[in-house]
Amino acid sequence: MSSKNPPSPDIPPDIRAPPGGWVAQRPVNSPILVVLVAGFATLTFLAPSFLAGLTESFGSALLRGGSIEYAGPPVNAQEILGRCAALKATPVVPQTFRSRKESERYEYGNNATLIRDATIFTGRDSGQEIVRGDILLDRGVIKGIGRIPARTIDQAENLTIIEAYGAWVTPGLVDLHSHLGVISAPMLNGAFDVNSKKGPILPWLRTIDALNTHDDGYELAMAGGVTAAQILPGSGNAIGGQAFMVKLRKTLDRSSLSMVVEPPYGLNGTEPDPHHPRWRHMKQACGENLRSYGNRMDSVWALRSAYEQARKVKTMQDNYCLKAEAGLWHALKDSFPEDLQWEMLVDVLRGKVKVANHCYEAVDLDAIVRLTNEFKFPLASFHHASEAYLVPEVLKRAYGGTPAVALFATNHRYKRESYRGSEFASRVLSDKNISVIMKTDHPVINSRYLIHEAQQAYFFGLPEHLALASVTSTPAIAAGLDHRIGILAEGTDADVVMWDSHPLQLGATPMRVWIDGLLQIPLPRNKESPVQVGIGKNGEQWRRAPRVPDWDKEREQAVLWDGLPPLQGAKRGDQVVFMNVKKVWKKVPGGEIVDALGYDTSENGITVVVDGGKISCLGEPCVATQGEATTVDLKGGSIGPGLMTFGSVLGTEEIASELSTGDGEQYDAMMEDVPIILSDVGAVAKTADALVFRTRNALTAYRSGVTMATSSLARPFFLDVYGDNMIAGISATFRTGASHAMERGAILQDATALHIIMGRSHPLFPNKRPSVSSQISTLRRLLYGWEANERVTGEWFQKAAEGVIPLVIDVHSADIMASLLIMKADVEYKIGSRMRMVFSGATEAHLLAEEISNASVGVILNPVRPFPTVWDRRRILPGPPLTNNTALMELIEHGVIVGIGVREGWEARNTRFELELAALESNGRLSEKQAYELATTDLEKLLGVDWIDEDSADLVAYEGGGVLDMSSKVSAIISPARGIVDLL
Repeated sequence: MSSKNPPSPDIPPDIRAPPGGWVAQRPVNSPILVVLVAGFATLTFLAPSFLAGLTESFGSALLRGGSIEYAGPPVNAQEILGRCAALKATPVVPQTFRSRKESERYEYGNNATLIRDATIFTGRDSGQEIVRGDILLDRGVIKGIGRIPARTIDQAENLTIIEAYGAWVTPGLVDLHSHLGVISAPMLNGAFDVNSKKGPILPWLRTIDALNTHDDGYELAMAGGVTAAQILPGSGNAIGGQAFMVKLRKTLDRSSLSMVVEPPYGLNGTEPDPHHPRWRHMKQACGENLRSYGNRMDSVWALRSAYEQARKVKTMQDNYCLKAEAGLWHALKDSFPEDLQWEMLVDVLRGKVKVANHCYEAVDLDAIVRLTNEFKFPLASFHHASEAYLVPEVLKRAYGGTPAVALFATNHRYKRESYRGSEFASRVLSDKNISVIMKTDHPVINSRYLIHEAQQAYFFGLPEHLALASVTSTPAIAAGLDHRIGILAEGTDADVVMWDSHPLQLGATPMRVWIDGLLQIPLPRNKESPVQVGIGKNGEQWRRAPRVPDWDKEREQAVLWDGLPPLQGAKRGDQVVFMNVKKVWKKVPGGEIVDALGYDTSENGITVVVDGGKISCLGEPCVATQGEATTVDLKGGSIGPGLMTFGSVLGTEEIASELSTGDGEQYDAMMEDVPIILSDVGAVAKTADALVFRTRNALTAYRSGVTMATSSLARPFFLDVYGDNMIAGISATFRTGASHAMERGAILQDATALHIIMGRSHPLFPNKRPSVSSQISTLRRLLYGWEANERVTGEWFQKAAEGVIPLVIDVHSADIMASLLIMKADVEYKIGSRMRMVFSGATEAHLLAEEISNASVGVILNPVRPFPTVWDRRRILPGPPLTNNTALMELIEHGVIVGIGVREGWEARNTRFELELAALESNGRLSEKQAYELATTDLEKLLGVDWIDEDSADLVAYEGGGVLDMSSKVSAIISPARGIVDLL
């Protein structure tokens, strides 16, 4: 060996040969060296690389006092070398995985299941593979799919056979962004474990340590076909902690750990397998949610600082292992370098963690992409990502490959970061070859309706196969678990859903749901009284994905205008001719919607002529009478009254979380002294004074057929937390498409109803509301007339007590409603009047359906699809496949007048979808006309909206279908009161 060796690139500088090389102080035939060489054969079994290390630099020869001494490997050398080997291993699926006989999650004693004659969406090939045939579930594993050999079926024990009759079967849905179990339903302060206040960087926290096994949301999610979810920490920290993929069924073990899919090694006492490590999952965040720890610059610095700490630990580990693998045991004076706080981030840097990054705006997406390149780690997915569709090339610069993007379908504009979000984002991203995932952020959106997010994405242009993949295979791939979930193939976990219609049909409902091969839906407790599913969905059209509109122009506009395309239409005051109209609805005196034609139209439909915003000719002989008339082809569409929305603060704010864009905080007479200058004890305010026109939520609602809104000052925000006020003021009714308050017909009623909010304190803000008894006592006093009617408060409560205007009470608890019904009878007896009381919200109203009907109280279900958010809403009637009835049908069948509402402004645009869902959940008991009236004449009656007749009601022209039809889009608004047709 030369006395001077060139530095080895694989050995850190601090252990390379010193200048001048290693110099032996004794002859080569030294007895010590002879003994060392002779013992080599017995030592190499401890470290295979040991001999190479010695040959390169006299091995473990030490220069001490002019002599060479041998320091042998430590007793735990194999353990060290194994640990070092594990550092380099990345998660892979064992080759034997697909051939396993049973899943480790299998619970003995359960039957095998053969689903026969199904239309199977496997999730493979980006969702393009469809198989017609059978699927065999046995011992928690899929044993066959398509044409299954009889021998394979014969080997299954205790076989249950399900005849699908061609029904659609998909993998169990995968919700990649959920807070199930860490924000539990009903929400209580003691079970709100989503965020930590301990600092911005917390990679050592784990959602598994807070996963509540008693969340009511699990069962509801399974009722929507969701079988697996990634449980993320919140977004209040730059690194919120470790996430876990769980299955939603209750196990025999009943523990949180038993719900986890492929628990990372060490979590359940298992030792790491260096050959087959498992993926870990982590949540990062950026942007405005981190404000409690500083601004954007602070947040990115916190991330960079944390990753630098992790990089130092990683470098020390790498150097340690280089020495061990080179056989230089003498240089390993300390134990293996590790730090429990930073070990998760070290694994991120080693590419062993699927990182989900909450991020909205271009500035934040760019910052995180740069972070990945600075510290050389990949991202699995960006979440929310409202502006991702505007900067696809930025995403493609992420280290290690382009992350998937997990989106809401239409939930945008609730804060500044989401202001430029678009319903067309999923299609734009998919056109750029970026994987799209639809998610719920449960409980922001009830995980039960994950499939509805996919349906909306499909409606707005995402291709059919990608829409279905967005809630099955694509999130599973992003999580690194597609060998188990999200795809149906031999050897994958037996998580399967059988649907009553094509899954992208609005209202598609699971008939059966299996998790690990165990039947979860229908519920075992409903065995003696089975729930009916799929009534009215027998036609062949239900077996196909619905035809959807062409949105190419709107999609291009969204990108061209950087997320803020113009939403106003082209107004025409002259003649407009609508061709190929199949149906025309109109309002008649008495508040009923009727078919204006009363007969079947021809194959091509009829012609409708509009002059100055009013229909002048309706029927086959109609022709244009003006030479320059505008012609609109509705392609078999329809014309009908515009819808109305209620329940949100639509029209009083632009961005929900930005008070500077809205009315601001109201005085709460129950919690503070009202300024004397108001000279009104209750500080009753009028919504009309705070109206803001041309908000993007109002205009998107308008373009979706919602032409009117009734709004009060009741201001719900995150998870239905209301502002402080018990008295929510006087509502106003206005046109969503109007330009300003002084425009002709913009405000329909400046005083519509008096609004009250009643309920218990919200668990997130327990000190913000007086007791229920105090609220009812105050309301009784005001209705009795003890407040002078010369003051504003006394005036309006007297009008409410005498039935001059409706008294709309936002209340959810059946017990509070019962107290209010008793109080109503007392007030009416005392002052000899008949109140027009309406319960809004009314989640538990079905429990008092008969009493509400007898008291002539109306109900506005808000939302119409219930969720047990808090204690006052825990007793829900969820509908199929969990219950045969819904709250809506229970009330209607008891003779209660019912309308529907929404909680947030962005939801108003989806009103017609809500109507169709309500009709479909009724199992054929709610007609199209009845559904239509829930957001038109019935809602108008309940709220006291007067003077909306044939001459003043806006009409909506739908191209390609009807108001409750996914194939249609709004083409124009016909406005008699304004004398125009608004072409959209």
